[in-house]
Amino acid sequence: MCHLPGLVVFDLDYTLWPFWVDTHVDPPFQRDRTGETRGATQLLELFGVRRFLRCVEIYPRGKSAHFHRLQQDTGVPFAQMLFFDDEERNIRDVSKLGVTCVLVPDGMTQVLLTRGLEAFARS
Repeated sequence: MCHLPGLVVFDLDYTLWPFWVDTHVDPPFQRDRTGETRGATQLLELFGVRRFLRCVEIYPRGKSAHFHRLQQDTGVPFAQMLFFDDEERNIRDVSKLGVTCVLVPDGMTQVLLTRGLEAFARS
């Protein structure tokens, strides 16, 4: 596998952790009313995920709009992106952009990461 994506994107709720930040998180986490970005950022730190990420962008709106914004901000073409999400509708919408997408039915695993990288390399 020598062909790697220019950008790998992970959904958060029910992909990186088994709950919704906006409805299942209680203090000491700080919650705000604009998509729970503060709580999500805190959880990335708490779970130790942040250290593996070069960049973190939490966008509390639709996935298609987020990917258009990511493409503009990074210059990475859709065909060079890999996306992991637990919701089939997001997989369907984002794959129409030309992004390689992987459905995460029961949380992110090393096996799914490997499958995603292999699928991307074949694309």
